[in-house]
Amino acid sequence: MHEASDTKPGPLVGADVQVPARDGRLSRYVDLDAAATSSASVRVVQAVQDLLPWYSSVHRGAGAKSRYTSARYEEARESVLRLVGADPRTHVVVFTRNTTEALNVLAFRLDLRPEDVVVTTAVEHHANLLPWRRHARLRVVDVDSRGTFGPEQVVAALDRRPVPRVLAVTGASNVTGWVPDLGAIATAARDRGVFVVVDGAQLAPHRPIDMTALGVDALAISGHKMYAPFGSGALVAPRHVFGRGEPLLVGGGTVKAVSFDDVVWADAPDREEAGSPNVLGAVALAAAADELREDWPGLLAHERAVTEALDAELSTVPGLRRYGPTSGDRLPVAAFDLDGVPHGLVAARLSAEYGIGVRSGCFCAHPYMARLLGLTEAQVDQFHRDARSGDRRLPGAVRASGNRATSLRDVAVLGDALRAIAATPEAALRYRVDVHGDHVPVDGPDRAAPGLDRVPTELASSPSA
Repeated sequence: MHEASDTKPGPLVGADVQVPARDGRLSRYVDLDAAATSSASVRVVQAVQDLLPWYSSVHRGAGAKSRYTSARYEEARESVLRLVGADPRTHVVVFTRNTTEALNVLAFRLDLRPEDVVVTTAVEHHANLLPWRRHARLRVVDVDSRGTFGPEQVVAALDRRPVPRVLAVTGASNVTGWVPDLGAIATAARDRGVFVVVDGAQLAPHRPIDMTALGVDALAISGHKMYAPFGSGALVAPRHVFGRGEPLLVGGGTVKAVSFDDVVWADAPDREEAGSPNVLGAVALAAAADELREDWPGLLAHERAVTEALDAELSTVPGLRRYGPTSGDRLPVAAFDLDGVPHGLVAARLSAEYGIGVRSGCFCAHPYMARLLGLTEAQVDQFHRDARSGDRRLPGAVRASGNRATSLRDVAVLGDALRAIAATPEAALRYRVDVHGDHVPVDGPDRAAPGLDRVPTELASSPSA
């Protein structure tokens, strides 16, 4: 198998950051937390830096800086439309802070009623559950023992009465990396007149998307997951959704005229973007979108190699249990635990002893994790009681996730570390649970990697490519 770094696209900022281990050694940080957020692309940072000397308020400014900034801001919408294959004649890009805000905006603007039904799935991130639950009734497509569902299960939910207004489905699981058959699912929904919404937060950095070909009505994405962590996301939706009614947020920029008695709302997308927008974030998101579009074949080949390597390494760790499918179309994401070792302790040891960053817990997908872990209703109820009482020791798993910056060496380092952790359970005595529910070394400071305060400034802040 070729070295994955041979095929990956442009570099990311911070690729050679050094972090301390418990024994005081500095080692290269191994970032296997890409499903949570990604480092910035060097090209994205350059786009932001290029704009900064020209930065000004957008729209209606007569000065050269304002006109230039406004042009770049509007061009950013075009880049996002191209990335996701949306038709500019029918669809519009609304810039938001992230996917969560985008889905909240959409759920509000679809004018749902409490008696309306939204079909969603047990796989969803909370961002694609809670906004719909606030405005309508949920009809949930459950998962099988592998943590997946098929188009036929979605069709059955769509055919139940009352007829649903919306189908809200993930493009890829942030927990297991599983990619559902969006084409078949969206076609079934559109054939039944159901509005199709896709949470594309995990999908967009890893797979090309063609909303028009898929038959997807609306899509939400986040820049921080696609190498543009500058506080911007996007909602791509039909223009007619925003043609009537008030926006979720009201204020400057959303109107054509205002008096004490009347408001004339602006056209979309301005109506949905109250206040001074995050121009730098939008330009960063556009730069990331343009970069992704340039080399999908190389990126896909690289991620297939990383996924295969991750599967191979994890299969050799004694006592390791995987959650979710280990075959089929998947992103380089794996959720697992080690027999007899709390998930938080595994993550803490990976960080403190090996410089590996992973995530542990329920990954903002509590219903999905409850199913993957096989929790009973009584156990889920206890989980909620514990949370209400302030107990932070929650059920969950460990998640290792890669992206274009992940090399096969990174995956091998993870495998070696997990095998060592599995072989040394007595090392748990060197950790304690702090007031936040985190496992920390007994000789290290709370809420930080041990010795992080001793990292030389030039190492800790190096903006290296």
